[in-house]
Amino acid sequence: MNTPALRTIRSSAEWVDYFHGNANQQKDIPWDEPVNLSAEERAVIIPSLRGWQLGETSDGAHLLAASHTYAAALGDSTFIEAARLFIAEEQRHGGNLGRFLDGAGVSRATSDWGDTLFRAVRYFVPRMEIWATPVVMVETHALIYYNAVRRATRSAVLRGICEQILSDEVAHIRFQCERLAMLHRGRSGWLHSLTMLFHRGFFAVITLAVWVGHRHALKAGGCRFSRFWALAWSKMQNAWALMNPKAYSWNDPAPGHAPQARETPAAA
Repeated sequence: MNTPALRTIRSSAEWVDYFHGNANQQKDIPWDEPVNLSAEERAVIIPSLRGWQLGETSDGAHLLAASHTYAAALGDSTFIEAARLFIAEEQRHGGNLGRFLDGAGVSRATSDWGDTLFRAVRYFVPRMEIWATPVVMVETHALIYYNAVRRATRSAVLRGICEQILSDEVAHIRFQCERLAMLHRGRSGWLHSLTMLFHRGFFAVITLAVWVGHRHALKAGGCRFSRFWALAWSKMQNAWALMNPKAYSWNDPAPGHAPQARETPAAA
């Protein structure tokens, strides 16, 4: 039986190059077209979309603080720039969603219980692992959510926004999972198992929270609870595989050190 090839951690410099390249290869969103939302779409999708838009507009101050600490510990100052570009990409999502809401004549949300809860978890401890773990989990749900919204709407503008976000989130998940693989590396077997047990419990809570807050939009896109639950866990299993240190080839012998860069494909 063939042994699966080990992955290679993409260096911070490679991630900087990726984010710069992706910023210059954005999909065309037909902003000149009318918003074209039906009354039903306004009632079902818009309240949910306002919450997601708010979540995409963080200023990134807490992530940058965690990134500075993390980069200093690894001696990898380039990671700070990679994190900054990641934040800029998330903010671009928020900007596009906000522009769409403006065009639809809908006010942007200033508060949302789901966003408040999510930020509280991220900001609890300014450490990279505490920040990245819930981000990965929410981004796996974003893959399901934006795909459902894309199917639920007739608006070419909103579909274009969703397609861009879906394209970007694949790399975002990899970016965070590689960092988590580095952070989990070197842990004893029992501690890693405990970490994964916590992940599963926490993920179940987030999945239920996303469903409660956005079930109407999800169902409008053909994603009822049983399908949503199954998809969420399937996508998170893929993320857990990406953050498993055993899935990677490591150049440096000492856990906790930044791996030496190797050439990797340009695509995420």
